[in-house]
Amino acid sequence: MAYGLLYDYLMGQCIDAYTFFGAHLEKRGKVSGFVFRLYAPCASDVSVIGDWNNWDVTKDKMTKIDDSGTWEIFIPNLVNYQSYKFHFKNAKGKYVDKADPFAFYSEFRPATCSRLFDYTGFAWHDSAFMKSRTRNFDKPMSIYELHLGSWKGQVEGRNLSYEEIADYLIPYVKGLGYTHVELMPIVQHPFDGSWGYQATGFYSVDSRYGNPKQLMSFVDRMHQAGIGVIFDFAPVHFAVDEFALVNFDGDYLFESKDIKRRYSPWGSCYFDLGKDPVRSFLLSAMNYYATMFHIDGLRIDAVSNMLFYDGNKQKGVNNGAVEFLKRMNGLLHDRHSSLMTIAEDSSDFYGVTKPTGYGGVGFDYKWDLGWMNDTLKYYSLDPIYKKYEHNKLTFSMAYFYNENFLLPFSHDEVVHGKGTLINKMWGSYYEKFALLRNLYTYQMGHPGKTLSFMGNELASFDEWNENKSLPWNLKTYPAHDSISRLVRDLNLIYQYEKCLHTNEYNPSNFSWLMVNNSNDSVFAFERFDDKNRLVFIFNMTPNFYNDYEIGVNMEGEYEEIFNSDKDIYGGANQYNGLPLKTEDFGPENRPYKIRIKLASFGAMIFKYKGKGKK
Repeated sequence: MAYGLLYDYLMGQCIDAYTFFGAHLEKRGKVSGFVFRLYAPCASDVSVIGDWNNWDVTKDKMTKIDDSGTWEIFIPNLVNYQSYKFHFKNAKGKYVDKADPFAFYSEFRPATCSRLFDYTGFAWHDSAFMKSRTRNFDKPMSIYELHLGSWKGQVEGRNLSYEEIADYLIPYVKGLGYTHVELMPIVQHPFDGSWGYQATGFYSVDSRYGNPKQLMSFVDRMHQAGIGVIFDFAPVHFAVDEFALVNFDGDYLFESKDIKRRYSPWGSCYFDLGKDPVRSFLLSAMNYYATMFHIDGLRIDAVSNMLFYDGNKQKGVNNGAVEFLKRMNGLLHDRHSSLMTIAEDSSDFYGVTKPTGYGGVGFDYKWDLGWMNDTLKYYSLDPIYKKYEHNKLTFSMAYFYNENFLLPFSHDEVVHGKGTLINKMWGSYYEKFALLRNLYTYQMGHPGKTLSFMGNELASFDEWNENKSLPWNLKTYPAHDSISRLVRDLNLIYQYEKCLHTNEYNPSNFSWLMVNNSNDSVFAFERFDDKNRLVFIFNMTPNFYNDYEIGVNMEGEYEEIFNSDKDIYGGANQYNGLPLKTEDFGPENRPYKIRIKLASFGAMIFKYKGKGKK
């Protein structure tokens, strides 16, 4: 069996390599110990050095067990948490010490050794959640993205553990109405400022917050609370620290031999995704988290830098990486039919979310970064000039049904001098809050699953800093706390109203009602299914209207179920009370109309109640 797995590993088709390579607890006869296996085809004179042998390179020599370059040794009487590295002569004749590429645990930075850990035997309690889990195409999915270290911050000079964070995170996320959390990368990485995107250990969970079973406990408790967990994973590149993957066996095992293709714009090394063993290494890491940690989705970082060299379409398609992504989606979906794969992709590459059998790449969802950029630019404009950029808010629906898009306001939008979301809004202090409420309503009303980064619900004016906790003191200020209330109510409406999350990637369930009114900068559209119909209306200027006409398609009564200008959200309470009855002949050639009170920068949702009694 092991040799069949090794063959698949060399052919780039293996997703179970973690069960063979690395350090595994075994019992041979009456003796327990760890068996070590290393793939290093250009290495020679290989040994395991660790705290049990005082780092003596002569004691635990490994044996080469096949011609592919796989090395093995069984060492008895070892236990969890002992530190180790591999010591060997590389292709250049130099002796090096390297951390285990398949290590399941690592020392806390700045220490660099791998640590023994038996990841098997965790007792799960999430069978009900796993049995009902789907890829959420017809279910609500509202994602709360977070960085574990800075969400709550340090307590008494230390990071909270995975379980301790869960104590606070579960009631908070449930209270806001989110269905999923997305964790920024929690694989081992040496530099805090990389946020986990430049990793050294792709199988090693981040030791800042605990060991693998503590992370399993985190996921298990999330599932018991009904919250899905998505891992952010970066298979495009790795950190250049000498103790890890870079120039591993002296012959560029993981990166390209071509120096022009070796380094990324971030100062890291690209994985050479045209190499089959590299493909198996990464595929097996993703399957490891899906299998052993019960994660519900993988968000794949920097997909555009895999589809095109350096993310530049002019440099051509990276066919090796495209093949890797197709294999990834095909093999993972075959093994885990309810596991989501999500592409963070800014390119116009065809068919990112189309099935591989139809010429696509096979992802379930793709971030709509074009929508995000256009939307934030529009909301930052002086209302006087919005009529000249009217298409910024209408263009997304012209291409939306080409892919299964997800609408993100992610961590990338609140760092590096970009300003937070509320800072991006035009206007005075009060107007910024009004526009932010409008923005969040627009994101929820627009077709597509949604994602929001931690702290967006607090309307913080300070950019996110990975070394600081979120500014929780803002909850004591009514204006900021009201934004959290608004986010919660929008999420609850989204979950309750089936027409907002069922069949939302079908163009027949969306209709513009007011799309050409650039002079007033007022937009309206409806979302509907066979039984329900919701009308969304947005005023993008400070103008107030007491009797504004909006065209609708159905005759009858419309009841306002949400208004961003209500005082509970920090508004001026300019809302519509009793249900509104339609009149004939609406604007933009609609057969009917309703007359509404339209607040300054107001966003509202009306529910169609039918014709009522005759």
